[in-house]
Amino acid sequence: MKKLEKLAKISLMFTIFTLTFASICVVKAQTPEENMKMFLDSKIPGIMVQVNATAETQPNQNITVMLSLKRQTSVYVEYLNLSIFGFLNGTEKIIMANITDNNFPLDDTPEIYNCTFKVPKQVWDVTYGEIALTYNVTYSVESGILIIIPYENLKIGFTMTHVENVYLESVEEQLKSLSSIYVQLNQTFWESFQMNLTMENLALLNRTYWELQQNYTALQGSLNELDNTRTAVTVLAITTVFFVATTVYMVMRKPKQYW
Repeated sequence: MKKLEKLAKISLMFTIFTLTFASICVVKAQTPEENMKMFLDSKIPGIMVQVNATAETQPNQNITVMLSLKRQTSVYVEYLNLSIFGFLNGTEKIIMANITDNNFPLDDTPEIYNCTFKVPKQVWDVTYGEIALTYNVTYSVESGILIIIPYENLKIGFTMTHVENVYLESVEEQLKSLSSIYVQLNQTFWESFQMNLTMENLALLNRTYWELQQNYTALQGSLNELDNTRTAVTVLAITTVFFVATTVYMVMRKPKQYW
């Protein structure tokens, strides 16, 4: 009994999970939402197709898509697929969401499908939707004869939700900040050197700096030589004074001779 209870709980949890997931991308329902825009309103043989979706969004934010099929005559749909694509870095095409259904007749009530999904981090620019339909259209002629016309993998492509390029906007903000810093640096540079902050002027200052550095090194060498000379002269002078003093002392100590 306990095993059966556990199995029942697991089955219930799985059912709830399945229904929750299905409500995101498959369940037919009408849920109007703000920031929605019509991106497709097209008539194909026997069917009116309409797609509404979030008008604008950002990476890591949601897009909600609503697909509506309304019959114009007797229609039986064998297969329906709506694929929604984004572009990584605005170039590489990837699929972001998918709606599928099959084997259902269209009646007077439009078939409506909802899908809500998150935009991947590096996707930006326009998104793209593609509908694929395989269906039969039944026409009744005056004589009462029914004519069935099949349509195999009929496709409709359209652009839809615009995803903001927040990365480019961030770079632009950084450039504005750097531009402001440059203006301040240029003003300081002018006040200090009376010239604009350019690569040519920086190169000129760099050359001047190295010339001054070389001159300073040469002068420092000359000063070292001068210090050495001064030291030698001082030692020589001290030695000379000591020698003279010693000589005078010896002369003064020399015994006097009497004749």
